[in-house]
Amino acid sequence: MELVRQMTMQMVAANGIENFSVNSLAKACGISVATLYIYYKDKDDLITQVAIEEGNRLTSAILKDFDPDQSFETGLWQQWKSRSQYLMANPLSSSFIERIHMSSYGEKVGAAISSMFHDSMHRFVAGAVKRKELVPLPVEAWWSVAFAPLYNLLRFHHQGRSFAKKPFKLTDELLRQTFDVVVKALKP
Repeated sequence: MELVRQMTMQMVAANGIENFSVNSLAKACGISVATLYIYYKDKDDLITQVAIEEGNRLTSAILKDFDPDQSFETGLWQQWKSRSQYLMANPLSSSFIERIHMSSYGEKVGAAISSMFHDSMHRFVAGAVKRKELVPLPVEAWWSVAFAPLYNLLRFHHQGRSFAKKPFKLTDELLRQTFDVVVKALKP
């Protein structure tokens, strides 16, 4: 079923969920539609299961070596390194997860994978605010400042170009430079 998972991710990432069909997937995998229905009840179940599996892989990579009780700067840097390493090594995952997140599947998939991730991140942020290492902000604001720059750099990296259509490759130096600006913006 690894081929089914990979092809689902590839097709959704390339063409969007609205253009994804079980028939096209079966054809791309060289299997019958009936075979897919042995494992999945319908298109929604297939997309949801693949997204939850990939979301769990990403979450495991993000939380590996992460201690929610460490200092804000150390913990956030660990998050940046883990996320960038996983998503640079798995560009298909990055595109697929982004499509899922922006779709009607986002909430359902997020709920299925969120408890361990959200508990760790909540503890991390609450501890940083309590230790006065982080400006208290609504979660949406802190998340936007803390991670949007990283995800934009990763998007440029995956596209191979920046806004100016100049060639772009994310380097460790640029990652750290951007991170330092983000941390400065979030510190009291």
